Parts: sequence; structure tokens; C-alpha cells
Amino acid sequence: MNKDHRADFDSLLPAVPFTRRDFVATVLASGFALAVRPVMAQTAIITDPQGLNAGPVKIKAADGELAAYRAEPNKGANFPVILVVSEIFGVHEYIADVCRRLAKLGYLAIAPELFSRYGDPKKLSSIDEIIKIVSKVPDAQVMSDLDACVAWSKAHGGETARLAITGFCWGGRIVWLYSAHNPKVKAGVAWYGRLNGETNERTPTQALAIAATLKKPVLGLYAGQDQGIPQTEVEKMRTALKQAGNPSEIHVYPDAQHAFHADYRPSYNKAAAEDGWQRMLLWFKKYGV
Repeated sequence: MNKDHRADFDSLLPAVPFTRRDFVATVLASGFALAVRPVMAQTAIITDPQGLNAGPVKIKAADGELAAYRAEPNKGANFPVILVVSEIFGVHEYIADVCRRLAKLGYLAIAPELFSRYGDPKKLSSIDEIIKIVSKVPDAQVMSDLDACVAWSKAHGGETARLAITGFCWGGRIVWLYSAHNPKVKAGVAWYGRLNGETNERTPTQALAIAATLKKPVLGLYAGQDQGIPQTEVEKMRTALKQAGNPSEIHVYPDAQHAFHADYRPSYNKAAAEDGWQRMLLWFKKYGV
């Protein structure tokens, strides 16, 4: 299976029982995840942290400490909050840079290490080994961790009355789910997140299943050449949202592949990535974020 698409097939794996245990917050590593090297150095975007408060923070979670990367302007206050949810590779340089890009625009962007109880996918070179870690993470735990990030942001000066979420690949699926979970979310933007798949104890629902009851506006950005997310499912999602009267929208880039925003990977499509980024910003502004 193409590694660009393995992330979206995690919900097809057998359920792994979750055992609560104490954990130590993962130290956020600099650089890119080992599994996606060599980096496409000619395209990778690196945003200067000058003018920002940017770096690792510790979040009080339900069962311990959760590491996260936070970026915000170093002057001013009451910044709208954007949750940034990673791919299966965790919070590596690409995700940190997305946070810095958003911070440069006046947001408090925070990206939690949602896999840290089970291992650190950034340090693994094998996609199969990474999948073993990611496959243990229950949706309910992810929702709780993101709630904790919202609470932390509010306690540290973020204006959570203007709350949004964006995520990539694995994180794109989470955008749909969290937008349904938290009524405080003003808007979400899901980058090529899986829409359907097996349900089990760990993943009791999928994005397509919640389309009929979703109340919040989510912008879905998808790729016409994505081998892991069939266009038939994208059209089913679009139809279900329309029938429900939901203001969400889906935009498809016909010539793009999965992970077209990932500027450090061969799948990067500059035109689609830049257009998607502008659509995301306009979407947030449209809904008051």
C-alpha cells in the first residue's frame, strides 16, 4: 500500500483494547519525522518564529501531561484559537510550521501530541510500526485531549469563543468528529481526512455517519487522485451534508494526490496547497474566527 495513504486506513485495523496508564509528555522533536525523509528540501516551507511565542507546552490532560506545540504573536492578547491536528507522524516540523504560519496571521495555534501514550511515531522509519501506535488511540481520548487544549488555551489568554480546528490526513478525520463533539467550535477545515471505514470500540463512528446531524460548518479539502479516499465517498459526504441543510462544503482538486498540502513530501501540489490555504483562511473569517 502506498505510504501516503496508509494513514487513512488505520480505521480498518482491528480494535486494540485501551489500557489506562501513566505517561510522560513526549518531548517535541525538531526536524521532520523519520519516516518521511528525505525531505523535499526545495519545497518545504520554514516560517521564521520572530515575533512569535512558539515552542512546546505541557497540557493537563485527564490522565497526565500532554505535550503540545503552541505558536502565537508575542504582542497583543485574546487571539482566536485554532487546534491543529497532525498526520500519523505526530507533531514534527511540518505541523509546527503550520502553527507558526497561523500565528503570523494573529491566531493562537496549538498542536497536541495525541499519540504520546503509546509511542513516538516521529522516531520510527517504518509506516507499519507507526500504524501500530496510531491504531491504539481511541477517538474518545482524542476528543478529551483536544478539550484539554481548549481549556489550556483559555487559561493562557486565548479567545476560545472564537475556536476553530484544522487537521491533515488522520487529523482531517478528527476535524469532522471534533466539530460534532464540541459545540464551541465555530468552524473546521479538514484536509483529505478519511470519511468512512470500519466502526469498533475505538472508532465508534465515522465522518459520513455524522453528516446528517453535524451542526458546525466544516470545509473539506480533498484530492481527485487520492487512492485511499474514493471520490464516491466524497460525493456521498457532500450529498449527505446538503440533505441535512448543513453549511459545510467540500472542494476537490482534480489533479492533486493525497497529502497535497504536505510541502515536505513528493505529494505536495503547490497550486492546490496555496489555494486550499486561502480557502481555509476565508472559511475561518466567514465564521468569525
